[in-house]
Amino acid sequence: MSAPVVLFVGEPMIELSVPRDGDTARLGVAGDVLNAAIYMRRGLTGPARVELVTALGQDRFSGRIRGFAESHGIGCERIRTDPERGPGLYAIETDETGERSFAYWRDRAAARVMFGPDHAPDFAALDGASHVCLSAITLAILSPAIREALLDRLAEMRRAGVVVCFDSNYRPRLWESPAVARRAVAAAWGVTDVGFPSVDDEMALFGGSEAETIARLRSYGMSLCVLKRGGQGPSLLVPEHEGPAPVFAKAETVIDTTGAGDSFNGSFLAAWIEGRGVGAALRAGHEMAARVVATPGAILPFEAQPKPVPAS
Repeated sequence: MSAPVVLFVGEPMIELSVPRDGDTARLGVAGDVLNAAIYMRRGLTGPARVELVTALGQDRFSGRIRGFAESHGIGCERIRTDPERGPGLYAIETDETGERSFAYWRDRAAARVMFGPDHAPDFAALDGASHVCLSAITLAILSPAIREALLDRLAEMRRAGVVVCFDSNYRPRLWESPAVARRAVAAAWGVTDVGFPSVDDEMALFGGSEAETIARLRSYGMSLCVLKRGGQGPSLLVPEHEGPAPVFAKAETVIDTTGAGDSFNGSFLAAWIEGRGVGAALRAGHEMAARVVATPGAILPFEAQPKPVPAS
């Protein structure tokens, strides 16, 4: 049996992290699907391949992103090079509770045309995947025509046995309107096998109570769906738990929530794909997210992350 090939599709960016007590920003690299890919790569004990699908330019900052991804073991062979564009940029600040605020400069980002022009989309970069992982941010940066074509392509891949994983990260400023976002995210849930919704994002986008959110998410036909609930810990929606649901300890320290959901996704997927069981995957994701929120930045230093334990 060949090793899984897990593709993470989205936009890596240059990050300016602005400290609360100073004026000098730290330059880094981040992005929701890249963060998740890194945590999955770190969580694996076997031969699964983790690769990034995006577009970058030919400039030094694009090279910095590529080098950063490669240094974390992420395959970059599927990255398209656009000679006329470069990476997006964002600045991030956190308040005294660890909550984040963002400013973006990404209108000319190469990732927006990662699949080529509207009239001739090219999804060859997705060929050969066993799993495809993306988020609502991925959908939001694409043109409406490419967004629709990508969802159609994912539906075809799913019918052919590819596992589609989706996180509904909702960033209102990236979308044409809330109505467009609702239609696109609902369509994405309809072609998803493994879902990682966050309760806050889902309620902000679709409205309704938490109970109504859970019922709606269960209606999409996913084979596995985990609702992320911040400090309360994850809840397995599909399939439903038999017996009492597991209890997760809250993070003792919250400094910076950047990347918490991404680290959950990647750590969960590493454990789940390697057959350690859904319970172990839930715990791996939650424990990693608790470590991430206790440390500044989205990516833990290598020495701060425990080594994964293989399935017995």
